[in-house]
Amino acid sequence: MKAEVVVLGMGPGGEEVAERLAEAGVDVVGIEKELVGGECPYWACIPTKMMVRGSNMLAEAARMPQLSGDVQVTPRWSVVADRIRADATDDWDDTAAVARFEGLGGRFVRGAGRLDGPARVVVGDDVVEASRAVVIATGTRPVVPFRHIDGLSDVPYWTNRDAVKTTTAPSSLVVIGGGVVGCEFAQVFARYGARVVIIEGSRHLLPSEEVEACQLLHDVFAREGIEVCTGASAKAVAIGGDGVVVTLDDGSTVTGAHLLVATGRQADLDAIGATTIGVPSDARWIRVDDHLRVDGVDGVYAIGDVTGGGFTHIAVHHARIVIDDILGRPTHGHEHHAVPRVAFTDPEVGAVGMTERAAREAGIDVRTGYALVRNSSRGHIHKLGNDGFIKVVADTASNVLVGATSVGPCGGEVLAVLTLAVHARIPIDVVRRMITAYPTFHRTVADALADLSAS
Repeated sequence: MKAEVVVLGMGPGGEEVAERLAEAGVDVVGIEKELVGGECPYWACIPTKMMVRGSNMLAEAARMPQLSGDVQVTPRWSVVADRIRADATDDWDDTAAVARFEGLGGRFVRGAGRLDGPARVVVGDDVVEASRAVVIATGTRPVVPFRHIDGLSDVPYWTNRDAVKTTTAPSSLVVIGGGVVGCEFAQVFARYGARVVIIEGSRHLLPSEEVEACQLLHDVFAREGIEVCTGASAKAVAIGGDGVVVTLDDGSTVTGAHLLVATGRQADLDAIGATTIGVPSDARWIRVDDHLRVDGVDGVYAIGDVTGGGFTHIAVHHARIVIDDILGRPTHGHEHHAVPRVAFTDPEVGAVGMTERAAREAGIDVRTGYALVRNSSRGHIHKLGNDGFIKVVADTASNVLVGATSVGPCGGEVLAVLTLAVHARIPIDVVRRMITAYPTFHRTVADALADLSAS
């Protein structure tokens, strides 16, 4: 089979490339071994945020007696599970997504594709040859640390996919990993009645974020009855107790009916034959330039998680750069200085650019500003559930923000204005003159900037 462009992996980024090129009249073959649309719509972003939405409604109901009146709520996981099947995943069926791509003129091949040099992809007994470009968009898979945790291969465990597909909430849950995935699932299931323990080897939850955000999340989780074990590593697991027993490196144990492993993700470069295009066998990611062209290989692009991107919005951003590059349109290359990210816990933890720690480690002379959400008029009005803050990190020399964190009831939404400031390198004095509507959570940004000017 021959085509102008072959897209290997039809997750959010690959699907965007394939559909937009097909729409432009390019002969495209899309290859996917699982579901067209990838991790985000079926096992990650969309279904998990439906889970978060349900759990947040329960939390708001619990706050009602002090804000609006009496209410009686009975948590029912089946409502969430049914919504995930009906509204998010079509019961994990990608028929509509395949039909959409083929309706635009694309050709679809179901199977595990493997590179065979820079212009060939092998799928089973078939070979697809690209005359114009190959786009690698194969994403990542969960890391399961069998080598580091004795007995893990002998006990039942969940990854994010199992947690999303469960039709019953667990009675108790041990979560190994206190990053975004672990924290979101922990809070969701705790609000549906599970006894939850999180084990995180670093000193804080969300260890790559600002320390203040990590500490606040610790406090919130403690109030909600979630046990957090930080600075502790799981050394062994075994069947026993309620279901599984996890032994920590200090010899203590925790038990739960279910075990969720949320210890990160990695690209499987061996499975896609990345060495046939010159990627080192020990590489974790595929190296690309600012237009997502694979280093040293003409006509091959890589986008999204397989390059270390880590987010759906990065994959789609990469896709749009590649589309323009393949079609010969002038396009601005990818910049890394203002990547936004959000943990959809309650409160939401949004961040963009560098943390204070990362900026200092990069040798930047920084000033920081900090303001609590509860001290704003909107925070006072909101009352219960108003945990949060804005923190801004400024480069003293250039007088622009190099990073910011927005934690609060709408932390991910408030992050937008801070993302713009970091992305466009807007002078702080200009940002400070911006008028924000009253009373909104955005007013806390002005308070943080005022604290910055006073520091």
